[in-house]
Amino acid sequence: MGTTRFGTVLTAMVTPFAPDGAVDFDVATSVAQFLVEEGSDGLVVAGSTGEGSSLSDEEKLDLFRCVVEAVNVPIIAGSTFANTAQSVSLTSRVHETGVAGVLATTPAYSRPSQHGISAHFAAIAGSTKLPVMLYDVPVRTGRKIASATTIDLVRHHPNIVALKDASGDLVSAAHTKAVLGDDLDLYSGDDSLLLPFLSIGAVGIVSVAAHWAAREFVALVRCVEKGDFVKAQMYNERLAPSYAFESNESSPNPLPSKAALRALGFAVGQCRLPLGEADPTLDAAANDLVASLRAQRG
Repeated sequence: MGTTRFGTVLTAMVTPFAPDGAVDFDVATSVAQFLVEEGSDGLVVAGSTGEGSSLSDEEKLDLFRCVVEAVNVPIIAGSTFANTAQSVSLTSRVHETGVAGVLATTPAYSRPSQHGISAHFAAIAGSTKLPVMLYDVPVRTGRKIASATTIDLVRHHPNIVALKDASGDLVSAAHTKAVLGDDLDLYSGDDSLLLPFLSIGAVGIVSVAAHWAAREFVALVRCVEKGDFVKAQMYNERLAPSYAFESNESSPNPLPSKAALRALGFAVGQCRLPLGEADPTLDAAANDLVASLRAQRG
C-alpha cells in the first residue's frame, strides 16, 4: 500500500464541550492523546464529527493549536465551509497552528455544478501551501465530486493530495485511484466500506468508530497489507456492531461517538445545537458496545 502522507487510520475527532457549552481544551488534549495511544496515526479536527459547523473561526484555530501540541501525529484541519470566501480566509491562517494539512469539504446547501465545486476547491488549495484532502460526502452536501473533477483538480493543484470518499461509490473511487495512482491517497470515509476500499487501492480510513475501536481498524488494515483477507474479514465482522451504532436517524453522528467516549471515561459533554443532547438510552447502548468490544479483545 506504500507510504501515506497522513497515515492509515485517521480518527475524525469529536470536539469536547464543557457544561457551559464552551470548548473544553483540556479534555480535547486527553482525547487526542488517547486516540493516538490506541493506534490512530492521524487526526481530523473540526470536521463534521467535530461539529465544525457549530464552531467559530477562533475556536477552530485554538482547537487546532491545542491538538497539535497534544500529540505527534499529523493533524488535518477542518477549515472549510459552504462559503468559499470564508473557507479561503480561515484556511490561509491554519498553517500558523502547526497542522499538517487541510480537509476541504464540498460546499453544502448551494448544490453547485461540477464547475463550481472545482472552482471552490481551487480557491482553497490556492490559499495555502499545506497539503489538501478533499472530502466527498454527498449525504451531507447534496453534491458528489465527479471523478473527472477530482482528477482535474489533482493534476492542476499539486497540494491536493488526498480524497476522503464517503460517497459509497466504489466504481467512481476505483476509477479515480486507477487514473491518479500514487498522486492521490484515497481514504474510505465510511467505516463499513473500509475493506472494499482497501481492495481498490485506498491507503486507509478517516474513521468515526476509531474513537473506541482504533485497534480493530489498525489490525484490519495490517491484515490487508499482508494479504490475509480471511483475518481482515474477521476484524470487519467484529466491527459490524460499531458500524451500526455510530450513526442512525435517532442518534446521528457525532452523538454516538460522544456517548462512547463517555463510556470510556472522557467528559466530552453533549453536542451543540442543532444536534443537541443525546437520548439517555444512547449512553447505555454505548456502555454495552464498549464492554463487548473489550471482551472480544480478551
